Amino acid sequence: MQNYRLTLAYDGTRYRGWQRLPPPAKTVQASVETALGDIFGQPLEISGSGRTDAGVHAACQVASFHAPKRPTDEVLAQLRRLLPEDIGALTLDYAPERFHARLSAVEKTYVYRLWNSDRPDVFARRYRAWEPRQLDCGAMRAGAAGLVGTHDFFTFCANRQMKKSTVRTLRRLDITQEDAELRFTLTADGFLYHMARILVGTLLEVGLGGRPAESLPALFDARCRALAGETAPAKGLWLMEVRY
Repeated sequence: MQNYRLTLAYDGTRYRGWQRLPPPAKTVQASVETALGDIFGQPLEISGSGRTDAGVHAACQVASFHAPKRPTDEVLAQLRRLLPEDIGALTLDYAPERFHARLSAVEKTYVYRLWNSDRPDVFARRYRAWEPRQLDCGAMRAGAAGLVGTHDFFTFCANRQMKKSTVRTLRRLDITQEDAELRFTLTADGFLYHMARILVGTLLEVGLGGRPAESLPALFDARCRALAGETAPAKGLWLMEVRY
């Protein structure tokens, strides 16, 4: 059996997330596995680099799977014909035997897109969140600086029963603005459940004057999800890059 590395992009709007769920729930993983099963004539299981939530999008999701060896260009062409329009197969390559899309990943980058204007943008409503109130970007950047580094991110994790280590290294949390769109770029060695969206939600509270920027580092020691901000809406989040 050959190990494959598949790169995908998808619009997560109509899916219950990446991870396969019992029918009739529609998930990205199940859709791709169904298509690959038809191509190879046998059930296949794929592993993704991360389990994106319902409504979250991906510009670069990496998956790995084992299947009989076939020319990658032929399999890729068939996959593109079989997948729905909101899931795109970008590349397919042979991978080393020990490669695993999730376990081999060393860094991931997410981008959170936010439309900060009292004027709605109806054409991008599926792909970015909307905040009509004016945000203080300077205060949010100051708050973001206090979150970067190696910390216990339990406070920023939605899984309160998490038993594994919640220590992660957040290497980058930048906030940029182009016209009315804000982009939060987050790069880390790994992300906890809802971590990216809770970090953004907490920074939005700073931007709205709901909490001071200098108060954020104290949240690490508190280890209490209730003290962090709300979870930002899923539709603004994009998985942009996975590094190995």
